[in-house]
Amino acid sequence: MAKIKNVAVQMDHVSTVNIAGDSTFAMSLEAQARGYNLFHYTPDRLSLRDGTVFATVEPMTLREVKGDHYELGAPERIDLSTMDVVLLRQDPPFDMAYITSTHMLERIHPKTLVVNDPAWVRNSPEKIFVTEFADLMPETLITRDPGEIRRFRDEMGDIILKPLYGNGGAGVFHSTRDDRNLSSLLEMFGQMFREPFIAQAYLPDVRKGDKRIILVDGEPVGAINRVPAEHDSRSNMHAGGRPEPTELTKREEEICARIGPALKERGFLLVGIDVIGDYMTEINVTSPTGIREVKKFGGADIASLLWDAIEKKR
Repeated sequence: MAKIKNVAVQMDHVSTVNIAGDSTFAMSLEAQARGYNLFHYTPDRLSLRDGTVFATVEPMTLREVKGDHYELGAPERIDLSTMDVVLLRQDPPFDMAYITSTHMLERIHPKTLVVNDPAWVRNSPEKIFVTEFADLMPETLITRDPGEIRRFRDEMGDIILKPLYGNGGAGVFHSTRDDRNLSSLLEMFGQMFREPFIAQAYLPDVRKGDKRIILVDGEPVGAINRVPAEHDSRSNMHAGGRPEPTELTKREEEICARIGPALKERGFLLVGIDVIGDYMTEINVTSPTGIREVKKFGGADIASLLWDAIEKKR
């Protein structure tokens, strides 16, 4: 097992993070506590020349002080393969810019361990990867054909319609059987997105919460329930969902046991799945969140468990 010394974090700029709930900040704090040297860079500072991947990085020091949570050193252009670990942590959208960064990072992985594996991140979009476990999901349709979506709503009654590559609850709509806005909504989606859309049967259990379950190296290590605001169908904390402590049900343990081997096979060290009632709706592999909330409510220190897993992989 090789000792870790240098860790680069590919992320949205550290100045933008909300330290109270940011999982990347928690993971980076733990790395710093273990004595690793942290280097910060944003995806636009990534370059590929003659087969070598470069990034302009800044040494990063973090502290748990709101409004004064980071210091960055002088920028330096480095061969990214000289890092021991790269955390791939910028937020979606999962667009061509994101996909291109995975192609570049694939050139250095696994000699430099990229978390999560960039090739499998690219090949496992969260709302498509989950369809490999269709029996664990609500009824789901992926299409941009308006006729198919109308037929689906006629069959299901209430549906949830959302962008296939969105995140954080953005663009999520609840359309009831008698909703007269569906045609306008589909027109708007058609103008905004070139990709198909995703429609799912509405699950009334969402009023009780949408549970985020976090898995490290294929094993469940913690969960948080996210309850939507009274007048909203979205439970994402970015969209006003209220976090509350929770435990795994037997059904949720069964779901984790089913998907765990596939996560291990793909080298996914940190994954967040979303479960409503008895059904899994997404498998989040790009930049899963929720680890600070789990610890806040007395659960596991997932940042520490993750670095234990990374150290074993190294």
